[in-house]
Amino acid sequence: MATAAIQTIRSAAPAVLPSLLLCDFGDLKGEVAKLSAAGVGVLHLDVMDGRFVPNLTYGMPIVEGLRRHTDLPLDVHLMISDPLAYAQPMVDAGADMLTFHVEAVRDPVETAGKLRDLGVGVGIALNPDTPLASLGEVVSLVDMVLVMSVEAGFGGQSFNPIALDKLRTLRQEYPDLLLEIDGGIDVNTIGAARAAGCDLFVVGSAIFRQDDYARSIADLNSGIHSESENLASGLKQEDPS
Repeated sequence: MATAAIQTIRSAAPAVLPSLLLCDFGDLKGEVAKLSAAGVGVLHLDVMDGRFVPNLTYGMPIVEGLRRHTDLPLDVHLMISDPLAYAQPMVDAGADMLTFHVEAVRDPVETAGKLRDLGVGVGIALNPDTPLASLGEVVSLVDMVLVMSVEAGFGGQSFNPIALDKLRTLRQEYPDLLLEIDGGIDVNTIGAARAAGCDLFVVGSAIFRQDDYARSIADLNSGIHSESENLASGLKQEDPS
């Protein structure tokens, strides 16, 4: 079943999702206000446990703090070794979508089913070197697939174009599935990701390392919508009617 938040996310797509990992945590309320004013419709949170990935970020208190300041859907990316251990607390804190890594769990189908039982949207993520075949039957149980274009948890990596191949394959095989990309997304890569069929674009430094969030997001949206128009034009040309 799709939650109201998932419907909101679907309606927002194609959309830029700011990754709050680089935001000013001393002024969460102010950061959210600036992003909302720039037209952002969904927020992305990267949760790392220092085990599945080498970095350690934040947990439920940050999710709960954000929820107090916004009604925007919170897309929570669990880069952790035991997603089910923290799933209910994350939902209680205000998460609307929980995405876990196929590499982190023994049984992705079981994990996805238990997450769905919590009444939130469910996503599954895979790293660049992980083949699409590893998803198996779990694709039918999730709302979204997150294709990583860099290795989860490591900074300073270059965009890996293998993500584009995965997106194209997923879009062809699952036309109604939400597709998300994370890692190295900026004005130079976002158009190619959209052309490959992506719906949701997680962006960090291309927003938070800039002086003007609104301008940065507008530039990213321009890249998305230019490719959306190209895709629509291509579909019309293929229409035999």
